[in-house]
Amino acid sequence: MKESAGVCEMVQDSTLDEDIISEVKSLWKVIGLGAVTASMCCLPSVVWVLFAGSSAIVAADQLSNDLYYGIARPIVYAIAIAMVSAGLVIHFRSSGICTLDQVKKDRRRIINTTLAVLTTTFVIYFIWNYIILELIGIYIGLPWADSAIWK
Repeated sequence: MKESAGVCEMVQDSTLDEDIISEVKSLWKVIGLGAVTASMCCLPSVVWVLFAGSSAIVAADQLSNDLYYGIARPIVYAIAIAMVSAGLVIHFRSSGICTLDQVKKDRRRIINTTLAVLTTTFVIYFIWNYIILELIGIYIGLPWADSAIWK
């Protein structure tokens, strides 16, 4: 009897692992989209220089300064947070959490998933924006070396 219960537990554990893996796969889209959206103050400048060449370096640098130090950065951050929040709502609704009673029942899972998604989004944004994009920008000639994060 214990062996059959053990087999049942193993089958249940494997389906639980598959559920966790599918949940993580669906959340990567939300995380990546939020991180790329938040980096929209620097990404357009890098793309502009990559397509237009060295003739666009001065204009692309001015664009990145205007976007980064102007009002656009808080707006882009707010849009990124809204996109991640909407993605989390869609994710939880598609997994069957639709009413407030279900939210109260799965409160711990919702809080843990939300904190994990927000933390991962911030870490990926930080690495993408302040390391990868900055290195690419310096490599293609943008004058970002003096304000690099490692200086």
